[in-house]
Amino acid sequence: MANHKSALKRIRSSEKKRVLNRYQHKTTRNAIKKLRELTDAKEAQAMLPSVISMIDKLSKKNIIHSNKAGNLKSQLTKHVAAL
Repeated sequence: MANHKSALKRIRSSEKKRVLNRYQHKTTRNAIKKLRELTDAKEAQAMLPSVISMIDKLSKKNIIHSNKAGNLKSQLTKHVAAL
């Protein structure tokens, strides 16, 4: 176990960040699944910008790699366009 105050603080802060990152990542994954399951083009068009925004936020905070974010956005856009 850590002995220094700074190390103890780092443990507390990194745990908070880990929980928040997991929540945001899981929420985004659920939104992506929901978007892929949609069959109505209007609903998908309306939902796409919010999902892309969520992906961009994850990428900006390095929760997911920027290339993965680009690939996801591309796939989702192609999926919505095909509806």
